[in-house]
Amino acid sequence: MTDPALTNADLAPTTAAQRTWRWYHFVALWIGMVMCIPAYTLASSMIGVGMSWGEAVFTVFLGNLIVLIPMLLIGHAGARFGIPYAVLARASFGTTGARLPAMMRALVACGWYGIQTWFGGEMIYTLIGVLRGHPIGGAIIPGIGINAAQLVCFLAFWAMELWYVIHGMDAIRKLETYTAPAKIVICAVLLGWIYHRVGGFGPLLDKPSAFAAGGRRPGSSGRVSGPR
Repeated sequence: MTDPALTNADLAPTTAAQRTWRWYHFVALWIGMVMCIPAYTLASSMIGVGMSWGEAVFTVFLGNLIVLIPMLLIGHAGARFGIPYAVLARASFGTTGARLPAMMRALVACGWYGIQTWFGGEMIYTLIGVLRGHPIGGAIIPGIGINAAQLVCFLAFWAMELWYVIHGMDAIRKLETYTAPAKIVICAVLLGWIYHRVGGFGPLLDKPSAFAAGGRRPGSSGRVSGPR
């Protein structure tokens, strides 16, 4: 009798007909992963602690490039041959030991899922406040540090994500395929709107790095910990 811990419907390799992702689907997925509010927040926080805009953009780009390489190596077996990561890891860790990297990968995914869901909920919360003409506000719920409206917005965005998770990778593929180009267009429109709204980029692009010679913190870009 086959051990269900070694093979089941979720662990079995997908057939060629089931592998519907093409190169442009992976490109769309990558755009969706990189062009997100946490990435913008990361870059802006780097500028806040002293980096120039060029240093901040390069740092985010370099970080994504470094992550991209192992992601491509790990994902190749799945994209090309339909072999799940949990099965691929058995070649290095054994059938029992492979559970450790699979669990570590799942924990990281849960953390990132939570971060993205929080930002998505905050987007809904902020948008409602803008449409109402004032922030929603409300008393902070003890223990979680947010108000009831923020919690409802978080759960609402979570429900939207859950719908796609339940409907599987094909639903996610379709979502990313259509939203990736839309993201590029929307970002360009927003950038143009901001530029005309404030009459240019102001001192942002001309602001020198605080880590350059003569700056506030020369030579300390490698150990950025926060504003001083």
